[in-house]
This record gives sequence, C-alpha cells and structure tokens, in this order.
Amino acid sequence: MTPSTGNMQPLLTIMQRLRDPKSGCDWDKAQTFQSIVPFTLEEAYEVADTIERLALDELPDELGDLLFQVVFYCQLAKEQGMFDFDTVVERICTKLTRRHPHVFTELKNSSTATIKQNWENIKAQERISREQHSVLDDIPLSLPALSRSMKIQKRVARVGFDWDELPPVVAKINEEIDEVLFEVSQQKIDQDKVTDEMGDLLFAVVNFARHLGVEPEQALRQANQKFERRFRGVEDCVQQDGRTFDEHSLTELDGYWDRVKRGEKNK
Repeated sequence: MTPSTGNMQPLLTIMQRLRDPKSGCDWDKAQTFQSIVPFTLEEAYEVADTIERLALDELPDELGDLLFQVVFYCQLAKEQGMFDFDTVVERICTKLTRRHPHVFTELKNSSTATIKQNWENIKAQERISREQHSVLDDIPLSLPALSRSMKIQKRVARVGFDWDELPPVVAKINEEIDEVLFEVSQQKIDQDKVTDEMGDLLFAVVNFARHLGVEPEQALRQANQKFERRFRGVEDCVQQDGRTFDEHSLTELDGYWDRVKRGEKNK
C-alpha cells in the first residue's frame, strides 16, 4: 500500500527495523551521526545534479534518498533519548511560522523591504537566543568553500560592509591577481604564501559573482560539466585521427577544442 502524503509512518517503521538490534541490517546498525554525514552530503548533491540536468523524472527517487537521511538521524536521536521525527517537524513548522509573520500574522501585505528587514531582525534574535552575537556565528564550517564564502559575504553585506558598485569589486580581483603573480615571481617561491594569495583571489571572485547575482558553486559545477563535455569531444577527435594524445601537439588539441565549441554553437 502506497503511503499517503503526510503519512511518514511506513518510512519510520522501515528505519526502525533496519536499526533493530536483533533483526536489523548490520550496516545500518553500525552507523552513527558522524558516519552518515558524507552520505547526506552526497544525497544533497545528487538532488542538485538531478535538477540541473532537468532529469525531473528522477527527482522523486533522489528526494526520497535525501529524506531517508533525515529519518536516519531522527532514529539515531530517538534511540539516544534526544528527539524524534515529530520533534523535527514541530521545530521546522515553528521556525517557518516565526520567520514569515507577513504570511501568518497581522503583518500581511507588508512591503518587500519590510519583509526583508523583519527576516533579518528575526534571524538576529535567534542568534542572540543561542548566545551567538556575531552575524557570522552560525555559518557551518562544513559548507563547500565557495558556498561558505558566498554566505559570509552576504552576511556582512547585510550590515553595510559591502561595495555598492562593481568597479571596486573588479579592482580587488586585479589586485589579488597581482599579489599572486608577485609571489610566484620570487626567486624562492613560498608555496604557503601562494596558497594564501590564491585564497584571497578566489574570495574576491566569489564576491564578484555575488554582485552579479550568480551562485558560484552552481556556476562552477556548470563550468565543470561544460569542460567535461567538450573534452570528451576532443577525445573523440583524437580517436578518429588514429593517434594518441602524446602524438598530438597542444596546437592540434586546441584546434579540436575549437571544433567542438563551434559544433555546440551550430546545434
């Protein structure tokens, strides 16, 4: 029997059985909060990948895998007397209601500016209640570096620590490029300094992306996919030519690359 929307009990029961000390699955029984974190991240990325590929027919399966991760954490917590799935649902419902007074209270029909300001005030109050007084306190260290840079920059921008036009943003990127080039031009290169300056450059590029309304993590994933697709095209050209990569000059390989690019544009 297919469970109806809102009926989580079949999935919760399956999870409980998987963790049963006597009859459960040995792998599931061995897991901890810490051990399943990598799987949670992997499932979240698979959801993102499915959406970006527009493979929406696969999305229910991928969302189910991600939901299972939530249920897994809840089962672990329930076994340790910490909380259960109902607690998680209650907490998110309370949070969403609290953070959307323009929907659930008398503040309906508020302006966009008022809604944004209310959101920031509520978030600030939540941080204070958790004894977190910096606007940066609750940004997870485990976020991918590009995403965390973006979140840091958004947070400080909300309190006015931001440029309000593009020229200084671009100038900062050029400044950081110069500093990288300076370090690599030294007679004795200090790799730690090169790494430090490259980090500053990447941070500045993320800032540029933010000002352009671009999500850097997503943009880089798309760039990776585009490069992979085109390089596979280069591999096809090499194979058709009957020579190995080593037998081609870089100029020839660049020519294949340009041919693949032109082929994409002509489709």
